Amino acid sequence: MKILMIASYLPFPLYSGGHIRLYNLIKNLSKENEITLICEKRDFQTQQDVEEVEKTCKKVVTVKRKKQWSIQNILKTGFSSNPFLITGHTSEEMKTAIKDEMVRETFDLIHVETFYVFQNLPKVTIPVVLVEHNVEYLVYKRYVSLLNPLVKPFLLIDIAKIKQKEEAAWGKATKLVAVSNVEKKIMKRADVSVIPNGVDTEKFRFRDFQAIPEEKRVLFIGDFKWLQNRDSLEFILKEIWPKIIDEFRQLNKDFNLKLWVVGRNLPESFKEYNLSNVIFDTNNKDETWDIFRKSFILLAPFRAAGGTSYKVLEAMSSGVGIVTTNLGIEGLEAKNGVHVLAAQTADELANCVVDLALDSSLYRKLTINSRKFVEQNYDWKIISDKLNKIYMSSL
Repeated sequence: MKILMIASYLPFPLYSGGHIRLYNLIKNLSKENEITLICEKRDFQTQQDVEEVEKTCKKVVTVKRKKQWSIQNILKTGFSSNPFLITGHTSEEMKTAIKDEMVRETFDLIHVETFYVFQNLPKVTIPVVLVEHNVEYLVYKRYVSLLNPLVKPFLLIDIAKIKQKEEAAWGKATKLVAVSNVEKKIMKRADVSVIPNGVDTEKFRFRDFQAIPEEKRVLFIGDFKWLQNRDSLEFILKEIWPKIIDEFRQLNKDFNLKLWVVGRNLPESFKEYNLSNVIFDTNNKDETWDIFRKSFILLAPFRAAGGTSYKVLEAMSSGVGIVTTNLGIEGLEAKNGVHVLAAQTADELANCVVDLALDSSLYRKLTINSRKFVEQNYDWKIISDKLNKIYMSSL
């Protein structure tokens, strides 16, 4: 099958969940399909990154990623029915590239990755499969609920625009794909398919219990350009980590526990917290699976998120204990006390970290259960086969 794939990003290097998802789907789908990818390319991405994606595609066409935060985009959004997100991803260069490829080639279907590049498509007669990573307006709505009330009215207007455009795109697609049943229930269509996020279980190998390092690292990992990662880290540094340290002091436990913050684009303000046993690692060159092998617990206290969390799936696959919120496992169908420890408040989350650190039998039970869970449900090969069946059913 010949597939034209449209995306808002070049999926390499694997810096974010979206990159991981698209790269692995392309890698597996290309075994049975011929894929042409048209995508936005950021300034930091190199020709070598393009060539890495070309290894699994017939062709990769990149267009320059426009600067999102500009006076021009803000003014355009203010006088338009489009939200800021769509304004930033509307590209004449992409529109031209899509038309040119459709003149050169005859495609069986178009795969659109996220609704906010949908507007770049011309009118077409072939099937269009729209794949959503989350319900975008809800992600923004959750985050805005955490902000100062003075700025909320302005942002809520943009969220209303996102909702209107997102729902319109859902109605235009031949097939609509969500990442979990949570998103499926929200989408106003009866025929939504679920293709979850996944994990490469061969790369993220299960770690033997004897291989757990003596220095027990509580990992928080993410790209801090994303609002939800900044909010989660602030929650950890302000409220959760001080309680963890205090609890170990009260228990009089000499436990070699460190908070390990790994990720790009970390605001300097986070380093101003005067906390003991915190490592800020903003230039780590290790592969992600090596970072998990060096970790003891993943702490992922999401308060504003959507879709399913790659870091949770990768920790499950790697044999790392997980402490998260209900949002961290939303859509995964993972169970609190069986696969992870989930809680909501800072006190509860701190207690979960302490319990998991001190109870080796609980740690062993959760990590073994989690590995089996991802092998059976979230391996990329299984997920890619499901998406290929959706392609076939759309013809």
